[in-house]
Amino acid sequence: MPEMRFLIRWPDGSPESCYSPSLVVKDYLTPGASYTLDQFVALSRAALTTASARVEARYGRPCSLALGQLANIEAKSRRFAEIPDPCVTVDAFEE
Repeated sequence: MPEMRFLIRWPDGSPESCYSPSLVVKDYLTPGASYTLDQFVALSRAALTTASARVEARYGRPCSLALGQLANIEAKSRRFAEIPDPCVTVDAFEE
C-alpha cells in the first residue's frame, strides 16, 4: 500500500507531519486549505479510520500507526479547543 504524509499547521502555527498508510487522505483533505479544528479532527478521523480499514482488509489487522496518528491528532486538538475560531491548515502531501 502506498504510504503518505500530510503536513499541517496547528492553530498556534506549529507544524506537524502526519502519517497515513494509504493515499485515502487525499479524498478528505486538500493542500492549502484551512479547516476549523472540529472539521479537521472529523476529516482526519474519517480518513485515518478508512486507511486503517484498508490495511486490515489487506493484511488482516488494523494499522496501529494510523490509529496512533489519529489518537495524536485528537489529543493535540484538545489543546486548542478553548481559543476562538481555531483552524488547522494542510500545507502539503508527501508521497
